[in-house]
Amino acid sequence: MNIGVVVIGRNEGERLRRCLESVIKITRRVVYVDSGSTDGSVAMVRSMGLEVVDLDLHIPFTAARARNEGGRLLLRLAPGLDYIQFVDGDCELASGWLETSAAFLDANQAAAMACGRLRERYPERSIYNRLCDTEWDTALGLTKACGGIAMARREAFEAAGGFREDLIAGEESELCVRLRAKGWQIWRIDAEMALHDAAMTRFGQWWRRSMRGGYAYAEGARLHGASPERHRVKESRRIWIWGLGIPVIACCLAIALGAWGWAILLIYPLQIVRLALRGTRSERENWLQALFLVLGKFPEAMGQASYLRHRLAGKSARLIEYK
Repeated sequence: MNIGVVVIGRNEGERLRRCLESVIKITRRVVYVDSGSTDGSVAMVRSMGLEVVDLDLHIPFTAARARNEGGRLLLRLAPGLDYIQFVDGDCELASGWLETSAAFLDANQAAAMACGRLRERYPERSIYNRLCDTEWDTALGLTKACGGIAMARREAFEAAGGFREDLIAGEESELCVRLRAKGWQIWRIDAEMALHDAAMTRFGQWWRRSMRGGYAYAEGARLHGASPERHRVKESRRIWIWGLGIPVIACCLAIALGAWGWAILLIYPLQIVRLALRGTRSERENWLQALFLVLGKFPEAMGQASYLRHRLAGKSARLIEYK
């Protein structure tokens, strides 16, 4: 198989070892991109005989930049590659994924990228891990976006110019918008792709991850909201309505009508009930997902406001990290 792999990470330790061992069973065309690890990750990777890129941390770090730099080195070392698998160091590729996804791209020449089922390694350890596992269980077939773990057709990836390196989040879906504009397709196929270790056990981690999502939606809407597909416009509108608009209206009504004005806030539990009853998983998972979908609009609104503040001030964003 004419496949190369780009792995990115920082201080992933044994998770990185599992990741690399799942890859080198199939190919040695692997580049690891490190963003300042202090746990011996770089030495471990080099002891495995693999190529390493040490990112210059004087330049603002983004996952997009790490993937691009890894891709550039990979293609210098193996310029004839057909496909590039991108994977994060906290993930372990499923057995057979590289073969399956490459075969799919071979058979579907209009497909630029393919992703499969990403699962959380330890969903039972926290409700936040469980939410991640649910979030990644999206519909099969043509899709709007893939995550950071996906296989890309080299030709399409290079023609699109890779990931946009100044994005602190949402770089995968932004690339997919540009690929579709060039006539390419993005697919989620019915195959196990990887196990991910979110290690998200605290409410604060979930809150910051949701803020990052709101920031990414705002930036995506600015970049491609005017395009025919209105990228991230609907999501951003919902965030502003549920995360800020309704609370502001409630405050205004309370001033005008007294305590009865707060009654509008009952729309939140009603929305939770509506979403839970529409769920397709277990009853517990449906209610859990519904609760956090509604609650998540508040940190997402903070993320959108943070993006707007940076935009107006002409400042570059800093990473919003949750672990």
